[in-house]
Amino acid sequence: MTNVTAGTWKLDPTHTEIGFQVRHIMSKVRGKFETFDGTIVTRPNVTDSSVEVSVDLSSINTGTADRDAHLRSADFFDVESHPSMTFTSTGVRQESDDEFVVTGDLTIRGVTKPIELEVEFLGEGGDPWGGTRVGVEAKGEISRKEFGIDFNIPLEGDKVMIGDKIKLQIVAEAVLQTEDANANA
Repeated sequence: MTNVTAGTWKLDPTHTEIGFQVRHIMSKVRGKFETFDGTIVTRPNVTDSSVEVSVDLSSINTGTADRDAHLRSADFFDVESHPSMTFTSTGVRQESDDEFVVTGDLTIRGVTKPIELEVEFLGEGGDPWGGTRVGVEAKGEISRKEFGIDFNIPLEGDKVMIGDKIKLQIVAEAVLQTEDANANA
């Protein structure tokens, strides 16, 4: 069973990456979001834990300024009307000692859909600054069309420029803010 201190943790933005990958013609484009805020609340029974994350969609970075500007437009994220993407967990299921499935509600462009993330617990330990950190890696997949993001350009042979499936990849480090004094971890 995974041993983690019960308490409230904040994502460390300098040691966390919220990334994605999507098919583009004959290759794959990768990107990440630079600005986000997230809280993990761990409980003595790890399956009672929860996660909340808010991502600033205008902080998208695919390494190409023109593409990033297009992704911010109404064709894709429409950040003027919908500046944030949010995730709120609804459950945690333990698959093995260090592997979990976190279910939750993902909201993009005002559309909320359930999603499952496969999460690997990477450990807990002290840092050089006197704090306590926890690490996790998560992955999942969504259909962008389910969130109303259906812009595309048709190509020869019934193909399209941009794939529908988006692979999500999150590597996170969080810092303990407050320990749950009532927990018997």
